[in-house]
Amino acid sequence: MFPSCYSKPGDSGSKRMSFTRIFLGVFVVYMCHTAWVLYGFLNTKPCDKGKGEQCITSYLADRPKLQLSVFTCLVPEESPLNLILTVDPFDPHSAFEKQVNVSLPEETRANGSLHAVVYLHKAGVSPLEDHRGVHHAAPLTTYTTPRHTAAPRGALRQGSYRLEAIVSHWKPHLSITVLSTDFPFNKAGLPSDLRRHMRVFPDGRKTTYLPLLLVDQLSVGARDLLEVSSSARHLPLTVSYRGTSLQSFRFWIHLQDLVHSLRQFGFTEENIDEIKETLRGSNLYLLILTALVTALHLICEFLALKNDITSWRKKKSMAGMSRRTVVWRCLGTLLVFVHLLEDTSLLVLLPVGLGACVEVWKVFKVFKIHVHLKSYRPIMHVSKLDEAERKTSEYDSQASRYLSYLVYPLCVGGVVFSLVYLRYKSCYSWLINILLTGVYALGFLSMVPQLFINHKLRAVDHLQGTVLMYRGVNTLLWDLCSSVSCLSSSDRVSLSHQLFCFRDELFFFLYLYQRRHYAHKARLREAGSKSKKVKTQ
Repeated sequence: MFPSCYSKPGDSGSKRMSFTRIFLGVFVVYMCHTAWVLYGFLNTKPCDKGKGEQCITSYLADRPKLQLSVFTCLVPEESPLNLILTVDPFDPHSAFEKQVNVSLPEETRANGSLHAVVYLHKAGVSPLEDHRGVHHAAPLTTYTTPRHTAAPRGALRQGSYRLEAIVSHWKPHLSITVLSTDFPFNKAGLPSDLRRHMRVFPDGRKTTYLPLLLVDQLSVGARDLLEVSSSARHLPLTVSYRGTSLQSFRFWIHLQDLVHSLRQFGFTEENIDEIKETLRGSNLYLLILTALVTALHLICEFLALKNDITSWRKKKSMAGMSRRTVVWRCLGTLLVFVHLLEDTSLLVLLPVGLGACVEVWKVFKVFKIHVHLKSYRPIMHVSKLDEAERKTSEYDSQASRYLSYLVYPLCVGGVVFSLVYLRYKSCYSWLINILLTGVYALGFLSMVPQLFINHKLRAVDHLQGTVLMYRGVNTLLWDLCSSVSCLSSSDRVSLSHQLFCFRDELFFFLYLYQRRHYAHKARLREAGSKSKKVKTQ
């Protein structure tokens, strides 16, 4: 199943580690570590006093009367606070959503920033005087490229990006989360990711931790931002709250740390928004399933690409390979890549782009085109075909001639349909879409010449079955992920693209049938030839 990791003959029989095995080993270690972390999220054991463990109990277990206060300030912990919302009494188990108008200071309107400070404290007590209160600060503004379109009241402007200096933008949503379950922690086994969010104080003979408060930074994307105008005195803010479990609370902490790390590595806000849209609106188990399916999808894509390159590098003769199928697959992959460039995540673009490069290389290989550098000038040389390759070319032409009787009417019908019923903004958009529709519609038919050649040659040894197997498994994983809505709307491609990928699965099943059928006949021919040799002897 996997490529051989043994050295070449003459290396004293010693074994050497291949790049594929190293990659798989690192990947398995990473997946095991991820599975262990996820297991810790889902199976955090509560403290048991009966076993003599030192427990840290929740402050919410005593059912204190609490109040939620939201303030705004220019700089947290330094500037004066401006109260914008009070929820009294505050129930950690009841969700709510409230609309407020926030007054903008002059510094914020002059391309400045503004922060929100959320306090959870005793009811009737000032949050600054309550020593058992907790607070969390979060920015209400961010700096990005302005957007310009007509906006209501002339204060906010939204639209397409234009290259200008970055200005302050408003985040219209503030999402607050509190760990609402009364979970007792073991003092010796306190999760490390919760320590920086936890405040502990002695309460008589027991130790109590204050409520765990978190402001969700993933709820606002770049599309939701509103440019802050110098004439805007007030801006709307939606304040929402929901209680959460321990598993979800820990998971969201790690997700926010992940988004922060992506920004540090130079990811654009558009790419980060795609990740946010994938994470928002999904429960914990669905996200875990998404991570596992995505990991298997990437490893199958890598193995298929690696085995495809290896098998084609070893090919000395192109006998049995359909030139038209290779060219069609190359053009189809390039068109799909150009189409996906508009609005698709890197998770989809990277494998398609690598596959397109490999398909272009295979076109040069199947036509025996060699490029040599002579005096710093590229010189192309085309090798002649041998007898087996000329025979394959004749079968390929014959199959393509029969196939053209069906392809030409479909192409003409598709062009007429797009001109009459569909509307596109530009000629370029129309051309890309009509070509892409042709690739999707004729994707299955492009495999016919190769199947016809296999039928004529009564053999499938010239094809790489491992590559087809990996691509078939990859397509099944892709369909599974789409069917359970594991991918976000920005990552999901159209149904026609899924059908285009499904042709690998269909071709693999037909290949298995031909392999079984022709292998049986090959064994019969081999047995017959051996019997003739025995009789002649």
